[in-house]
Amino acid sequence: MTNDEKRPNAPAFAELRRGRQMTKQPLKQAHRHSDFDIPSSFVIPHSSLQSNLVGTDARLAELLKKIGAADRIALDTEADSLHSYREKLCLLQISTPAVAGIVDAGPDLETASGNRDHRSRLQHDFIVDPLAGVDLEPLRQVLEPREIVLHGADYDLRMLRRGLNFTAHRIFDTLIAARLLGIREFSLAALLKRYFGLELPKGSQKANWAKRPLPARMAEYAINDVRYLLPLVEKLEAELDRLRRRDWLRQSCERAIEQAAVARVRNQDELWRVRGTGSLHGRPAAVLRALWQWREREAEMADRPPFHILQNEKLVNAALSFAAGSVPDYKHFSHRRRRAFREAAQSALQAPESEWPVLPRRFGTRRTADTVRRTEELRRRRDKSAEELGLEPSFIAPRGTLEAIAADRAHAEKLLVAWQRELLGV
Repeated sequence: MTNDEKRPNAPAFAELRRGRQMTKQPLKQAHRHSDFDIPSSFVIPHSSLQSNLVGTDARLAELLKKIGAADRIALDTEADSLHSYREKLCLLQISTPAVAGIVDAGPDLETASGNRDHRSRLQHDFIVDPLAGVDLEPLRQVLEPREIVLHGADYDLRMLRRGLNFTAHRIFDTLIAARLLGIREFSLAALLKRYFGLELPKGSQKANWAKRPLPARMAEYAINDVRYLLPLVEKLEAELDRLRRRDWLRQSCERAIEQAAVARVRNQDELWRVRGTGSLHGRPAAVLRALWQWREREAEMADRPPFHILQNEKLVNAALSFAAGSVPDYKHFSHRRRRAFREAAQSALQAPESEWPVLPRRFGTRRTADTVRRTEELRRRRDKSAEELGLEPSFIAPRGTLEAIAADRAHAEKLLVAWQRELLGV
């Protein structure tokens, strides 16, 4: 996410206040107050938001003690990918059990009360500010040996590696757990409604999490993503144990850690081929490449994501227009940006054909009759197991995976974990 304003490197929450144009949408079921401690300088507009806001060394030391006393903690992250050129870790939300071996807090989540309830005595919730200039290396070290509870772990694990140099060793992904139980609606909101009757407010998914001071509504939205994960795990674990699928979860979570540790690499010569332009060639392709490179330069200078400069569809249409002899224009361009835009297109139009992009050759193996037969046999086994176990067939193995294994059985170990291979008989 982007923020064109220069930000002071002071503790980010020193002036936490409600955003004046943001209205609070309350939970339809009463919130439970975590064991929050608010310094008097904070202005909190409603009692349900009482967060431990960690933006100083002293507050971090308090958090480290609580994490150190726990074997399992819940964690979520927020970044600014929709508002900056290079996304950065902006918030770390952490829940720790206040007692060893947190017990089932489900009934308490469903009890409306004006007082701090039983759940508040079972966990502490924190928001850590990675932008506050505090050394978070001690946090990385104390997190490493612990089991981390996440929902949809891949993005969070990648952000933690990039922003905290942290690699998890044990995780409990509540999304994977839900799918192993055959639950079809497995978003966090759906799971909280299913198990606790809670409906979380929406509205901050696309917010700028680098904004400081952080509005109270955004802080509450952020903490809601983590405050119910520990009680949710208790529910999911009980069902996994009943179905004897806890080891399946372990295998899948270990694979999730492995996959998140692998950097996603794209061919640098093909980055400019935005969706829907795979077959574009000749002069229009040369112009599109030049405009894409221009857009990257502009986005980096402005510290905004490229789509803030010009959306992909408009970028492609501009390339086609330039190649056809027209000169497209956009009202939101400054004089300097408009000149650079046209110069980029003109340089591509004047380039010799020898410098035009070459349409990449797609190499594929034509499927043989035996491969088709083996794919169909694997599909039948998968679908039979899925029906018997109440699982989604694609969660056992998607179609592309079946085809890859049918073509070469050696792919099975790389593409599937043990419980999936066992169900497929490979």
